[in-house]
Amino acid sequence: MRTLPLGRSATHVTELSLGAAPLGNLFTAISDEQARGTVDAAWDSGVRSFDTAPHYGLGLSERRLGSALRERPRDEYVLSTKVGRLLRPTTEPGGDDLAQGFAVPAEFERVWDFSADGVRRSIEASLTRLGLDRIDIVYLHDPDDHEEQAFGSAYPELERLRAEGTVGAIGAGMNQTRMLDRFVRETDMDVVLLAGRYSLLDQTGLDVLLPDAARRGISVIVGGVFNSGLLADPKPGATFDYAPASTELLNRALRLKALCTDFDVPLRAAALQFPLGHPAVAGVLVGARSAAEALDAALMTSTEIPAELWSVLREEGLLPSDAPLPAPAGERGAS
Repeated sequence: MRTLPLGRSATHVTELSLGAAPLGNLFTAISDEQARGTVDAAWDSGVRSFDTAPHYGLGLSERRLGSALRERPRDEYVLSTKVGRLLRPTTEPGGDDLAQGFAVPAEFERVWDFSADGVRRSIEASLTRLGLDRIDIVYLHDPDDHEEQAFGSAYPELERLRAEGTVGAIGAGMNQTRMLDRFVRETDMDVVLLAGRYSLLDQTGLDVLLPDAARRGISVIVGGVFNSGLLADPKPGATFDYAPASTELLNRALRLKALCTDFDVPLRAAALQFPLGHPAVAGVLVGARSAAEALDAALMTSTEIPAELWSVLREEGLLPSDAPLPAPAGERGAS
């Protein structure tokens, strides 16, 4: 599987990263064995980049991912986690975390903290949960409502951690483009993680963020390529950005699926590979909750897509004319 550097750092990622939010019991619970099998299947498929966060299952995702990777050669994979939410034991145990999307006991509460001290404490706590010796990439996680503290305190601390060699690469992860573009323009980040804003259904990232990142030499990892489900399996009741999809979006997704079917290409493959065409994009991040899902993501990454399909999507007005198109999977190769 192809690997690319993140910005000007020495950290490289595979073009497909495994997102470990589902390992934190996202929406529904899975077993420890299923979580381990998911990571094993991704590894066997060539994935060497793994992403998690304290937010995912109140630390469960980090614990499970660390357990699954602990016996692997440490220099053979790249691990990313996030800062901005500290986990504090709750004073009134009981209940669950489903209001935040995770089927886990509410044994902790999240405390927003983008202070310099909060960044350090978050990384130390993550290392303990992971049971690993280092974290390769650290993202500021959803600093939407904490913009000035993120720029004034958290980001400078990430710079210090990178200069110390504590982490290899630094960035920010969000599902909006405005603040990420500010990070691209005003900081020396290596990477930004853009969720849901550069997909077959939403090319917002193409307006400003992606061109700016390309000019500044900052890499972009694209998450949410299926827009929370609509591009994985478009049908009535499917979700777009975690809410029921509108009729207009559903019809657009169904048209995309029909055209892909005409070329014997799964819509999932087109959705996963489309972002890889942009020169700023170093890879895509896909969550999986089972070995089958991890294997499918790897298969979709390597599925050959005829150039004619991309041309048809442009002619139909389903892709903007200025969207860079991905090279065939067989030509991307390993690097």
